[in-house]
Amino acid sequence: MHNTLSETQLRRDLTAAFRWAARLDMHEAVANHFSAAVSDDGKQFLLNPVGRHFSRMRASELLLLDAANPHTMQGANAPDPTAWYLHAELHQRLPQARCILHTHMASTTALCCLQDFEFLMLDQNACRFHRRIAYDRDYSGMALDASEGERVARLTGAGKNILFMGNHGVIVVGASVAQAFDDLYYLQKAATVQVLALSTGRPLALIPEPVAALAGAQWNNYPTQFSELHFAELKQILDIEEKDYTT
Repeated sequence: MHNTLSETQLRRDLTAAFRWAARLDMHEAVANHFSAAVSDDGKQFLLNPVGRHFSRMRASELLLLDAANPHTMQGANAPDPTAWYLHAELHQRLPQARCILHTHMASTTALCCLQDFEFLMLDQNACRFHRRIAYDRDYSGMALDASEGERVARLTGAGKNILFMGNHGVIVVGASVAQAFDDLYYLQKAATVQVLALSTGRPLALIPEPVAALAGAQWNNYPTQFSELHFAELKQILDIEEKDYTT
């Protein structure tokens, strides 16, 4: 389902995601990138500008870009090239990707650096991602041309909305900013548990596949709009403590 929010609302939601990513230490310097599709075909999208720290992002600063514009990187407000080549290709090739969050958050990235690792069904939060994760095991440097974005888009399709990028980080795709951010939040929580459990060297009590599948279905068909409620509360906190995010 496509996002029906106005551009103004999308700007505020995406900026709230930046601010909370910084608060939760899921960002990295002035790198990493979040985007949200504005047009139905996904080709017009919002992206963070070069050099702005997540904790200082404002709604009006987000760049409105067109994935079909070949001259974007020559413009006065050109985006970061790695952001452009990833997000532009993902948005135009995956119209369902209404929000795309790319981070190098520590625990999840640590798991991306383990040889042949697949996400463990180790706790209830992990079950949320049952069979929703794709894996990129062919790190080949920074995404500085469109072919890398095309390759990542192919991996992220086929019913998967999370990509573990080997030796790199993670991409989370959602139908809304709220859903994508909630996935990002719980992914990092579950990854931290896995890193801690693995560090003990003790045998892991993995959840059996039928139970993991059941819990995953329960997560993704929960009777309340859990992601939206969570994100609404996060925005309420910002409205009190950092209201300038909407400007």
